[in-house]
Amino acid sequence: MSDLWEVYALRYASFAARTRRQTFLGVDPHDAAPMPIDYYVWLLRSEGRDILVDTGFDGEEGKRRGRQIERLPREALALLGVEARAIADVILTHLHYDHAGTLDDFPAARFHVQEAEMAYATGRCMTYAHLREVYSVEHVVGMVRRVFASRVVFHDGDGEVAPGVTVHRIGGHAKGIQVVVAKTARGPVVLASDTAHFYENVEQYRPFLIVHDVEATLRGYDRLRQLAGGDGRRIIPGHDPLVMRRYPPPAPGLSGIAVRLDVPPLE
Repeated sequence: MSDLWEVYALRYASFAARTRRQTFLGVDPHDAAPMPIDYYVWLLRSEGRDILVDTGFDGEEGKRRGRQIERLPREALALLGVEARAIADVILTHLHYDHAGTLDDFPAARFHVQEAEMAYATGRCMTYAHLREVYSVEHVVGMVRRVFASRVVFHDGDGEVAPGVTVHRIGGHAKGIQVVVAKTARGPVVLASDTAHFYENVEQYRPFLIVHDVEATLRGYDRLRQLAGGDGRRIIPGHDPLVMRRYPPPAPGLSGIAVRLDVPPLE
């Protein structure tokens, strides 16, 4: 069995009204320049095996938070010929509302999560409104149910999900956030998720405004580069609309919906 993977970013929602002052630490608080944000899930494929990274959120959650959902993650997967109900492994980078919803669409899956993130999302810190704001209680309760059903695989730091696919706890944005590294024909591709929302985060060492630990966030940018073998072009941020422009769609008709990340970026 090959340990090389194809990697896809699937865009399922967007939020155009965000500004730079709502996005970055350390910018001019009067900077109202637009900073649109996209929402993705990621698909890894190798010789008939599919691994999903994150499960997004549904229309009801999007409506509550003023986000425009364009297609459910399972619908985006279907455009690539992948049935959500058949996926056996789902990696959750962390449990924020936009990464750990629609769990019921994956009835056959085991969910890979950092133990520190599960403990954080179910522990004392959730008694503070500011810390729990980015979590959905229904998503977290759904994960607890899957723990009791023996459908959660806990990782503590670095771990392997499959040959050529590893997870690495970074921390910073969330206490137990992890990134995913996939071995590809162009070298290791790092799915940064929210350890770097935008290219600007990691390229200019400018943290996102929602942060659990600033120091861990900044050190995390160094770790992303190390995991990418020193090639920053192989770091894929978690919410940057530029991802859709820097990489090619996998098939005609999927422009703006999906791009392939295991090939070099477009010139």
